[in-house]
Amino acid sequence: MIQADDGLAEFLRPSTFIDSDHPQVMAFSSRVADGLAGQREKAVALYNAVRDGFRYDPYHIDLGPEAMRASALLARDYGFCIPKAALLAAGARHQGIPARLGFADVRNHLTTPKLRHAMGTDVFVWHGFAELYLAGRWIKATPAFDRSLCERLGVAPLDFDGRLDAVFQEADARGNRFMQYLADHGRFSDLPLRTLREALEEAYPQVVVGGIWNLAGRFEDDAVADRGGGR
Repeated sequence: MIQADDGLAEFLRPSTFIDSDHPQVMAFSSRVADGLAGQREKAVALYNAVRDGFRYDPYHIDLGPEAMRASALLARDYGFCIPKAALLAAGARHQGIPARLGFADVRNHLTTPKLRHAMGTDVFVWHGFAELYLAGRWIKATPAFDRSLCERLGVAPLDFDGRLDAVFQEADARGNRFMQYLADHGRFSDLPLRTLREALEEAYPQVVVGGIWNLAGRFEDDAVADRGGGR
């Protein structure tokens, strides 16, 4: 049992964006993980539920405070990396697993031409992931890319076993480079929304307007079309 004097208390209690005390978050976490034997099993189940239960979509992003809460993702069937990481962290905290958020700049070699053109780059600043404290150490877990998207793109889904870091896929099934780590922005007990928003507005001023990032269409369909059907 984690004790408050372990220095992990802030990673167990609810926070503004990792709102693990929200009724819908608690219901989600309980439905997925209650009854499982150990913390590792609970963490893996929550990871899989977040990864595959919400379609990855970097086309439609609302950086408003209400929209960025973990609980807000439960009202949608889609989200991008940060809300998905926040929901994983919230679900883990509800199960008594210390959790926090990490951020890094990454290069996504398989982004769509539409998104690359809008952003002016294939570098995603402040890509978000979760870190869960299991068996005495922090382990990275990135539930961003759902299984359906990965299968259509010919990329193995990023699995998480609760023992090893699951950061991102370095290559697709053909050996082509998929994700590339560029810079680390640290770990946080809650989402630093103001810092995140400022970073996105500075990096992509032509895309982020009034805290809203909105592109027409469906990312998954565009990504598969660009890959020639994903085969």
